[in-house]
Amino acid sequence: MSNTDQYTVGWICALETEYVAARSFLDKKHGRPEMLSPNDNNHYTLGEIAGHYIVITVLPDGEYGSSSAAGVARDMVHSFPNVRFGLMVGIGGGAPTTQDVRLGDVVVSSSRSGHGGLLQYDLGKEVQDQGFHQTWFLNQPPPILRTAVSGLQAQYEEEGHQLKESIESVLEGNKRLKRKYARPPAESGRLYNSQFTHILDSQPTCAELCDDSELIFRPERTENEDNPAIHYGLIASGNRVIKDAIFRDKLAAEKGVLCFEMEAAGLANHFPCLVIQGICDYADSHKYEEWQGYAAMAAAAYTKDLLHQIVPQRVNPDRKAREVLDGIQNQLENVSRDVHDLRIITGESAKEINAITEDYMLKELPVAAGAEFGNYMDQHEEGYLPGTRKELLLDIEKWAA
Repeated sequence: MSNTDQYTVGWICALETEYVAARSFLDKKHGRPEMLSPNDNNHYTLGEIAGHYIVITVLPDGEYGSSSAAGVARDMVHSFPNVRFGLMVGIGGGAPTTQDVRLGDVVVSSSRSGHGGLLQYDLGKEVQDQGFHQTWFLNQPPPILRTAVSGLQAQYEEEGHQLKESIESVLEGNKRLKRKYARPPAESGRLYNSQFTHILDSQPTCAELCDDSELIFRPERTENEDNPAIHYGLIASGNRVIKDAIFRDKLAAEKGVLCFEMEAAGLANHFPCLVIQGICDYADSHKYEEWQGYAAMAAAAYTKDLLHQIVPQRVNPDRKAREVLDGIQNQLENVSRDVHDLRIITGESAKEINAITEDYMLKELPVAAGAEFGNYMDQHEEGYLPGTRKELLLDIEKWAA
């Protein structure tokens, strides 16, 4: 049994394939947690990487998107109260731009143009004659993760990386994983012109079905180039699976997006985390299922290298992720109370305004010449004027006589 108070790093996966890859890179696995928070249904794997105590979890089978990811993160930080930051590690669709993003590469969310490394692509504003504008950039990761990214980036630039070798070592240690998680042949990573689409729901592979004349030629990477390559920049997150090369190219050109995924939008503004994605397709209509396992391995291998950049003792002073989530919850409750109080104040003010308005309107009513009040007892009431209803009183007296 493991003490849940020991764990300071939360690692979240969306898919079982990503979960297997994450578990494979642990230096050491621990036993199951000794207890969990009530109503926490997450499945956890506990272990260590580079002296960090890691808790890894995965979204429920068949669930996707930002709300599911937010729920999993919320339950995790209540069961593991000392988690300081999160890592959203998985697979996504690449946008092949001037950075030459290819299948099996890794994209790391990184701040650009003063914004965080995440863009919520399905949240913004629709402007007449201008179309839809994405305006919602999500919070950037905490400083401890951003400095680790910078340090690892410098190390890779000087020395190169050993991600390929790390993946091969893991697969040699567990040969059962080779068929699904080994790197596919390079020729299967076919990139087609954006206007050319795969036949919807067609079973044959692109190699069997699609016209080779629509392929975009790219030279193989040389031995002096990193393969897989690591890219740093903007990741687009939302609640739709993107299989549209035209939309992909539009966001890549307008915003500089390098990758698309579905879960990070539910985490970044409420849970301090970094997003790391292995590229398993090109966010178009074509089929690349054989790349999912390797892309998950590449992202997990990078994450392990990243954790080696962070001294475990530096993690402890950081603000707990649970405190951030609780702070957000407290803010929401305060806003709710303020709205309730405002409604009460507004209601009382409305009554006062109505009374003042009614009095003003009575005073401004035109008075007929010679009009008098008809009841001596009421002559001093505010709503009556001298001489009002005198003629009506005379008519009543004549009728009674």
